Amino acid sequence: MDPEAVANFLSDQRENVPEDLQQSFLTIEDYWDRKLWHQLTDVLVEYFNTPDSASQRLPLFRRFILSFSEKINQLKLVSLGLLAATQCSDDQERLSFLTDLTTKVNKPASQDAYVYALVAASDVKLRLQDLAGARKDLDTAESILDSFDSVETEVHASFYRTNASYYQAKAEFGSYYKNALLYLACIDLKSLTLEDAQSRAYDLSIAALISDSIYNFGELLLHPILDSLNTPEHSWLRDLLFAFNRSDLNAYNVLEDNISKAPLLDEYKTFLWQKISLAALTEAVFRRPPHDRAMTFQTISQETKVQPHEIEILIMKALSLGLLKGSIDQVAEVARINWVQPKVLDMKQIDNMRLRLKDWDSSVNQLGNWIEGVGKDVWSA
Repeated sequence: MDPEAVANFLSDQRENVPEDLQQSFLTIEDYWDRKLWHQLTDVLVEYFNTPDSASQRLPLFRRFILSFSEKINQLKLVSLGLLAATQCSDDQERLSFLTDLTTKVNKPASQDAYVYALVAASDVKLRLQDLAGARKDLDTAESILDSFDSVETEVHASFYRTNASYYQAKAEFGSYYKNALLYLACIDLKSLTLEDAQSRAYDLSIAALISDSIYNFGELLLHPILDSLNTPEHSWLRDLLFAFNRSDLNAYNVLEDNISKAPLLDEYKTFLWQKISLAALTEAVFRRPPHDRAMTFQTISQETKVQPHEIEILIMKALSLGLLKGSIDQVAEVARINWVQPKVLDMKQIDNMRLRLKDWDSSVNQLGNWIEGVGKDVWSA
């Protein structure tokens, strides 16, 4: 596009600019005329992020920005393209637009921009139910990201967000949970609206509860996004997470009626009982000192509320998941546990550990006094 055509285009566009954006648009024209590409890019990003610029984003990108796209930072070019893409009429048009943009920045020197655009295209494919196409793009993006020493946080955030959406669509809750938390680690939580924060906290909580690979919620329980569930509508879900973490069967029974509020949780109701039974088993082991972890099946049944004939299966499940390490004496009906998976502790659990440390300190002092008493003759010699 020749300079005169660009100047005429900008002149036409200026007629449609809202009054409060006139000065910004004049600055855009001035920077373009003076070929100040860096400053022009920054003012364009600011302009595109203004809600009133929505109707001009696509024409400006197609007929103005692309005319000097090779002269500006390619990652910012993609950022401008993503803002322009929000104005496409539907997802099919948006995918075509982003596919062209992806091809344009696919160069050795701009692989970060390529990943950013590729992930955006895969996000649209997810909305179009093309899960296979989205997975292929995400795998390509991941392999490139793994080769970088460093990359802008927004690129990683975009990848983790879309990867989480893919796993959520595939009902792979463990992978969703991991990627959703990584996404939150890449952004400023203040940038999320309350509704978005609640939605993400809700989805993360559900995934943590029904995943068959997540038995330690520590990272989520300590995450500030969980505070967004402190509302009358969602507080039960937060309380349920903490009940699972402290293996509180009584609290679970109180909160159980709320499970029907979440269709996905209701669908996994039997599994939830099995999961908190495992949590109760690990907590029962954790409360005991290391020298007293040979537990009869009857004791385990009393502590976990699981039927005696199901105890062996429960212990084997815990061993297979790596929640416990030890052995089972099937004849004597005794489980000998020598390790329990660490987890985040609440204040009551921390206090129990404090008491155990005091008992240990007392035992050490008694042993020291006994050795001193029986060894007096040795010491005097």
